[in-house]
Amino acid sequence: MLDRGMRDMLAPPTVESDGDGWLMSYLDVLTLLITLFVLLLSLSGNGLAIKGSQHGGELAAFITPQAEASARMVAGSGLKPRHDGLQPQFSGLDIEGVSMAEGQQGITLRIDDNLLFSSGQADLTSQGREVLGRLRDVLDAFDGDVSVEGHTDSIPIATARFPSNWELSSARAIAVLRYLAELGVDIERLRAVGYAETRPLASNDSAEGRAENRRVELLLKQELGAR
Repeated sequence: MLDRGMRDMLAPPTVESDGDGWLMSYLDVLTLLITLFVLLLSLSGNGLAIKGSQHGGELAAFITPQAEASARMVAGSGLKPRHDGLQPQFSGLDIEGVSMAEGQQGITLRIDDNLLFSSGQADLTSQGREVLGRLRDVLDAFDGDVSVEGHTDSIPIATARFPSNWELSSARAIAVLRYLAELGVDIERLRAVGYAETRPLASNDSAEGRAENRRVELLLKQELGAR
């Protein structure tokens, strides 16, 4: 018979349990996932709030203060639209037939084509020159690029000068670009592109919709860090 001391020496060693160590790792991963989810909500701009919203109450109960603080810190780290800060410069814009729209790429100044051109033509009218002249100061208010974009309705055109709406929309964009250059806008900031009828704003099934689709747009882009 082995005495007690010998039995203790020969007994297999016991492995200490990790206890709740796995739980801490799980909570770390969960916190990171919640932080990412909150960040996506904060960047989406769809009106959902972290706390206090009608649909966010249950979610808020599971968001730790550390996760919320991390999300707010990342959201405020400079991830801003390219056109951030541009809109206030156009708050006083009041030109009949010219509207402003804000999109992901920048600020768009939308000009009705009947202000600029006669039907089926790409030569600027005197009224069109006047409108662009009034926009000259607006374009000088920032130092970004200006993309001049021509759009038509879906009615085909087939003339010697314009075999299709592609040529017509492109020629109109170039005509506007050239006149802006004559007004003193830096030519290196300007681009011209024709979209024909491929980007309608309204249905081409009605006269009103087709009139809305015939337009020239000035897309103003400004990089972060510009004035």
